[in-house]
Amino acid sequence: MKNYKLIVAYDGTRYLGWQKLGERGSAQYARTIQGKLEGILSRMTGEAIEIHGSGRTDAGVHALGQIASFKTGFETTPAEITAYLNRYLPEDIAVTAAEEASERFHARLNAKEKTYRYSINTSAVPDVFRHRYEYQLEAALDIEKMRAAAALLVGTHDFRPFCSSKRTKKSTVRTVYAVEITPEDKKIAVTFRGSGFLYNMVRILVGTLIEIGRGDRPPEDIPAIFEGRLPAGYTAPAKGLTLLEVVY
Repeated sequence: MKNYKLIVAYDGTRYLGWQKLGERGSAQYARTIQGKLEGILSRMTGEAIEIHGSGRTDAGVHALGQIASFKTGFETTPAEITAYLNRYLPEDIAVTAAEEASERFHARLNAKEKTYRYSINTSAVPDVFRHRYEYQLEAALDIEKMRAAAALLVGTHDFRPFCSSKRTKKSTVRTVYAVEITPEDKKIAVTFRGSGFLYNMVRILVGTLIEIGRGDRPPEDIPAIFEGRLPAGYTAPAKGLTLLEVVY
C-alpha cells in the first residue's frame, strides 16, 4: 500500500465545494472536487479510493494549491497518476503535481500553514475575464483603515466570532501570521496566512475589513468583535476566494 500526495488546482464556480456529498456515484457526489477525484482514481485502480484534502473549501471557492492524499495498493507511479487524472478530469480541475509520500502523511492532519487570497474589483466596470474569481464591489475603500484593522487580526485569537458555525465544539483558536492588503489600480488583493481557518472565517474577515474600508465602522471594532461586544461583518461572496498554498 502506497501513499500519494497531489497538488490540485480548480475553478470552484460550478461545484458544491471540496467535500463529497451524498452516496458514491450520486449527482451530488459528482458535483464536488473530492467526488470527481475519487471517482476517477477508483476507476484507475479498481479500488474504492478515499482521498483527503488539506481543507474543505466551500462551494464556489477556488484553489491553486489544494493538497490531497490517498492510499492505494495498485501498482502505479506519480507520473501515471497525474496523466490519468488530467486525462479524465473536467477542464476546470487539474492535478499539477503528484509524488509518493511517507506512509504517515495526511493532507489535512499534517498541514501547518495555509495561505488564502481574496480578490476585490472596486471598478464600476466588471472584468469580463476575471469576474468568476473576484468580488465586484463598486465602492471606494480606505486601504489604510483596512490595514490598521488587519494588524489587529494578526496573532493567536479565538476566531469564533468570525466563524459561521457558532456551535462547534472544536477549538476555534487559530493563529494568523500575516494579513496583507495590496491595491493595484481598481483591484485589491487581501492575503491571509495562518495556521488554519474556520468555516467561512476568511470571507467574514474580508466582509469586516470591507465595512471598515467603506467607513461603516472603525478599525477599533476588531477587539470588540473578539470580545463578543460587537458582531463581525458580513460574509463576502465565495467567488473571490482562492486557496493558494498549504505548508507542511
